[in-house]
Amino acid sequence: MATMWFQGSLCTAAMTPRSVSIHPMSSLFAPAVIYPTLSSSWRSISLSNRSADCRTILLKRSSCWMPARARSLAAVADGGDSIEDGSILDDGSIVTTDEVEVHKHFKLPERDFTGTPYVPVYVMLPLCSINMDCELVDADGLLEQLKVLKSVDVDGVMVDCWWGIVEANAPQQYRWSGYKQLFQIVRNLDLKLQVVLSFHECGGNVGDDVHIPLPHWVTEIGQSNPDIYFTDREGRRNTECLSWGIDKERILRGRTAVEAYFDYMRSFRVELDEFFESGTISEIEVGLGPCGELRYPSYPAKNGWRYPGIGEFQCYDRYLLKSLWKAAEARGHLSWARGPDNAGSYNSWPHETQFFRDGGDYDSYYGRFFLNWYSQVLTDHGDRVLALANLAFEGTCIAVKLSGIHWWYKTASHAGELTAGFYNPSNRDGYAAIAKMLKKHRVALNFTCVELRTLDQQEDYPEALADPEGLVWQVLNAAWDVGIPVASENALPCYDREGYNKILENAKPRKDPDGKHLSAFTYLRLSSVLMEKDNFLEFERFVKRMHGEAVQDLQLQSS
Repeated sequence: MATMWFQGSLCTAAMTPRSVSIHPMSSLFAPAVIYPTLSSSWRSISLSNRSADCRTILLKRSSCWMPARARSLAAVADGGDSIEDGSILDDGSIVTTDEVEVHKHFKLPERDFTGTPYVPVYVMLPLCSINMDCELVDADGLLEQLKVLKSVDVDGVMVDCWWGIVEANAPQQYRWSGYKQLFQIVRNLDLKLQVVLSFHECGGNVGDDVHIPLPHWVTEIGQSNPDIYFTDREGRRNTECLSWGIDKERILRGRTAVEAYFDYMRSFRVELDEFFESGTISEIEVGLGPCGELRYPSYPAKNGWRYPGIGEFQCYDRYLLKSLWKAAEARGHLSWARGPDNAGSYNSWPHETQFFRDGGDYDSYYGRFFLNWYSQVLTDHGDRVLALANLAFEGTCIAVKLSGIHWWYKTASHAGELTAGFYNPSNRDGYAAIAKMLKKHRVALNFTCVELRTLDQQEDYPEALADPEGLVWQVLNAAWDVGIPVASENALPCYDREGYNKILENAKPRKDPDGKHLSAFTYLRLSSVLMEKDNFLEFERFVKRMHGEAVQDLQLQSS
């Protein structure tokens, strides 16, 4: 068989942050086109990414359909550039699905992270570490697991301090005993602590294996006044967290919601003072919404939401409707004092709705007014709570978590983000205002989904038009642009090298001219599955590379 070779660079037609050097908010829409085919049986193709660093890979002509993961070459050394259906070569020819197959026996070298910046690695503790009586569960077993983590140089652990446990029975009656015992064990092992102040309910979300409700005295108030909860258009209440509409309403036994959060934070700072003084507590993450994330509870499984539904707006409690009415009055259009009536339901897709479809009402005068108000309520809530958090935890690093809503990112409206409160359509940067607010309070950003690959999403859920890599690129740079630290965590359990490599690439961007890198990474989560031999060896290897240490089994390639 004759063999033909050429050298050429590649750029992908599908918009992912590592395939072309353009902002992910650029146009993502193009009609389907039938392209010419490759003419040779074998080609050596040089891939070029933003840093102009080239790799040589082999492609084999094939008439069979191949999985997207294979078409992407699994990962080109650094989890970066990838060949996709529709990729354009230097000679103008187009790579099509039925023509390209990765040579299955060609092993690509990995990027060498030896000597790169040290990124601390934390591990989330199980949700059930502390029971409803504020007692540490299985202290001996947890101690042994923490010793194992310590043996591979994990820097620390993350633990949720649940409002529904600590202040369960009566206002301003706090119980910290179980947490004190846990913190003492962590300190004795010379590990660090990231503490999440969780003002939300646990249960009903992905990965939840326990149920921890809001404090009993709060749910009693909710029985007589259900408007304390976020509410959808059909009037369904979400008891996962309190509506931001009551941030300044004195309906929690004489206190506003923000005052209740502050009293809780102040009690924690006083009662756990010794762990601040010893330096054991390295960071306080302040919960600002469902799952502890700064977002609306727009996609609750308990209300029937299923991926990749667009979710629903959550602004129909009487307190938020009152705020919307005031905003419409100030604008001079009282007819706008309403939520959209054509935005579909939890499991709708954007094109099925008049509001989110291309050219839909989301970009009308009313739509822009409503989305500005809806997203501003989110930013204002963060602003109020973080101002008080800085009073309670002066001198301590504070962080806020944002969720990675990557589905429908490759559409014009970004419907999933809009219902969650992130006003981030293709013609607007919805994360800049949030980053500016965090900068105001000197607060770090913690972002999720850094392990997800866009091509994997295209293979598993092509209808979702998801782009986690584009979203991560946008959000991390929004934070870095204003000069705040950025940490991250994985959204789903991760045990494989491919996922770890993607995390590493996001943690330490290749040849970034400013040397930007993550301030920390938190692994979701400590479990018996992680402790299985093969999984734990892979995790240990990942920790070493995050720390910039050499590992022995790599076929290394200079970065």
